[in-house]
Amino acid sequence: MEFKHISVLLKETVDSLHIRPDGTYVDCTAGAGGHSGAILERLNENGRLICIDQDPDAVAVLRERFGTDARVQVVHSNFARLDAVLLSLDLAKADGILADLGVSSHQLDTAQRGFSFHNDAPLDMRMSQEGISAADLVNTLPQEALAEIIFKYGEEKFARSIARNIVAMREKKRIETTLELAELVKQSIPAKARRQGGHPARRTFQALRIEVNGELEKLEQALDLMFDALAVNGRLSVITFHSLEDRIVKQKMRLWAQGCTCPPDFPVCVCGKTPRAKILKAVTPSTEELEENPRSRSAHLRCAEKIKDA
Repeated sequence: MEFKHISVLLKETVDSLHIRPDGTYVDCTAGAGGHSGAILERLNENGRLICIDQDPDAVAVLRERFGTDARVQVVHSNFARLDAVLLSLDLAKADGILADLGVSSHQLDTAQRGFSFHNDAPLDMRMSQEGISAADLVNTLPQEALAEIIFKYGEEKFARSIARNIVAMREKKRIETTLELAELVKQSIPAKARRQGGHPARRTFQALRIEVNGELEKLEQALDLMFDALAVNGRLSVITFHSLEDRIVKQKMRLWAQGCTCPPDFPVCVCGKTPRAKILKAVTPSTEELEENPRSRSAHLRCAEKIKDA
């Protein structure tokens, strides 16, 4: 199986992990193995790499690519279950953990996966290929619930109009395909607004994808699991692609790096809190990378180094 994906911020991400040749590293969203492969190049025969992905297509490709390498273990799971994965592998701590939160090029470009508004396909959007699909949501959720999802996760100011028109359409016929939904969204947005900020359906599709896959809830849970799984001096590197997930990552890292929270007029600290992490400078794609891969334009790399266990 071919699983195409251009790894974003490849060198910068692998550099941020400060790879030890004999260390243990976890790629929580291994995809086609771009970042994993670059990590593996820096490991010696004593190094260890765990590749995790929830997409069965990605897992098949990872096993084909790394299956004969004794240093690599490929696991079909979601990063929100990282603690269970590491326990099953008898792994206590890792020296570095990576999560690339973007949708893969394979998922976007494979029409039948239903992520893209550029090709007509079943309205799916399930990264794991299991559970409730985007079509299930748009055809069953109440109007107010749809509007809330589109506004909250898509930051779409015309969410109410879009939700109202979805409900009106599905009363006539079930909404089955990506282009049906994309055209409906387009017609729900004023003509002037359609010409701004890219494709008019982009924000609605993002919102539905986030809801279908429970992305933000799983991210909140997974970040704490990732940080807890780090050894002292280990690093967590996370690539985000939109403001909602980037805000969650930034806030989590600030919380880990926070020290004393006593009121400033206290003569001495009584809370006993000390920083558990050091935050490294955030990185965005270079001009050269943006030219080679326009899909990297919204990427942010954030990295935190663990300096103290709980």
